[in-house]
Amino acid sequence: MTRMTLILLAAATALTGAAATAGETAAQSPDGIYTLATCPVSGARLGSMGEPVVKKYDGREVRFCCPECVPAFEADKETYLKKIDAAVVKEQKKIYPLETCLVSGQKLGSMGEPVDKVYRNRLVRFCCAGCPATFDADPAKYLKKLDAAIVEKQKDAYPVETCVVSGEKLGAKGEPVDHVAGNRLVRFCCAGCVKEFEKAPRTYLDKLDAAARPSGG
Repeated sequence: MTRMTLILLAAATALTGAAATAGETAAQSPDGIYTLATCPVSGARLGSMGEPVVKKYDGREVRFCCPECVPAFEADKETYLKKIDAAVVKEQKKIYPLETCLVSGQKLGSMGEPVDKVYRNRLVRFCCAGCPATFDADPAKYLKKLDAAIVEKQKDAYPVETCVVSGEKLGAKGEPVDHVAGNRLVRFCCAGCVKEFEKAPRTYLDKLDAAARPSGG
């Protein structure tokens, strides 16, 4: 085997390893998952016209009711993303766990109207227009803080004692897996159920919503 062949083999191995690492990171990260119930183009409920079509734009998912909606979205992407952002803010503001700015620690509203930013389908709230740039410089750092706040605030009121995917009792397979999707805590019996959840997040979130409703409500 020549020296050049060895070099090429080593390079290929390094690339393969890097790709595997990137895949593992992507699989472990829920950033960008689409948790809205409807198609941004037609307004139809996802699943009402068959398996939703899943696309990714700038690190965030968008789910469509049918393939025909994709070209319409891509022809006017900015308008539809603004529509999605508005729906995300409306849905997630009700469950947002913090009363302080994620960056400065200042109380939201203490410096005027809070600034709402949607980052990869997640609402993040700031005390002023200066803080989003700091967040953008290291979003993973601040999302980790947000995730911790979500788990702390929502865990005690979590509406079910079973895994929303498998139906297994939480804790039956070891420590439950706490996962954040769309600024909501979702608890699983094991890591394998997270992947199943991410295939159809709205289906499982609807189960949680139903369980959280008062009986007869």
